[in-house]
Amino acid sequence: MTTQSHIKSTARSLPIALLRARETVMSPIRDMLQSIHLTEQKWRVLRVLDELGEVEQSTIAHEACLLLPSVTRILRTMEAEGQISRRRDSDDKRRTMVTITNAGRSILTDNLAASLAITGNIEAQMGQEKLDQLLDLLEELQAVRT
Repeated sequence: MTTQSHIKSTARSLPIALLRARETVMSPIRDMLQSIHLTEQKWRVLRVLDELGEVEQSTIAHEACLLLPSVTRILRTMEAEGQISRRRDSDDKRRTMVTITNAGRSILTDNLAASLAITGNIEAQMGQEKLDQLLDLLEELQAVRT
């Protein structure tokens, strides 16, 4: 028996299927972000801060699927660009609290229509029911312990 007989084809390989699906979703988003000179990582940080309000850096790292050292570097740049603000927690000086600024929120607002159009295109092709089912299954997958 060969190794190949034990390995599923790439079309049915979960890691590869997830990567291919990610590329399908992210390609038009990358195009949108490129037109406004914003990285995917900064977009995710802005989205997280807009949704959660003021949070510490480790929460941003977790919610935006970024490594904490990367978040620290990204936030430094975003603060210099006026998209976020940071402050030391008054109760625990080791913690840095981060919030989105009006300029950061404007980036999201100014690109909301384009973002919704991308999502709408996927929904139109898949249907709302399948898209909801996919999101539910992905949430379930995240809870799987390996």
